[in-house]
Amino acid sequence: MTIRPTILVIRTERELRWIGHLVIPGIFDGEHGFVIEPAGENRVRLIQRETFKGLLVPFSGSLLGNTKRSFSKMNLALKERVEQAN
Repeated sequence: MTIRPTILVIRTERELRWIGHLVIPGIFDGEHGFVIEPAGENRVRLIQRETFKGLLVPFSGSLLGNTKRSFSKMNLALKERVEQAN
């Protein structure tokens, strides 16, 4: 299955957000984004958000749990990589 997301927001070095739909909008939609905020000298905070909407969302509990765990792993890997570069 291929999902072709639509870019909603691009703010250089600050935010990237997009939305993707499963088959057609309203069945299972996911809006995903990253925000980078200053957090002190030589520090930033990465905020990752995912919002799901649609008719199938109430029936996708295990999928959403797996997605959350995968994003947490990705965030940790990114944190480790960035900290090693310094």
